[in-house]
Amino acid sequence: MLELYQKESCPYCTKVRRAMEELDLDYLCHTSVKGSPKRELLTKLGGQEMVPFLVDTTDPANLVMMYESDDIIAYLEKTYGKK
Repeated sequence: MLELYQKESCPYCTKVRRAMEELDLDYLCHTSVKGSPKRELLTKLGGQEMVPFLVDTTDPANLVMMYESDDIIAYLEKTYGKK
């Protein structure tokens, strides 16, 4: 499962959401605003409050968690792009 922690107003998050839509990926979107329990979970998972943050649990033996929109998009294209 792909999960994206993001904020609606963040241009980097928008960039990642667009890439996920272009790749026709199903994902769970967590809008993470300051003070929300989702923000606390984001910090526990990744160590920072920064968004976008991707969690990919598709392969349980290879859990992927990453920040940085360009890195996320490169990972998604490499992993889920048309072969």
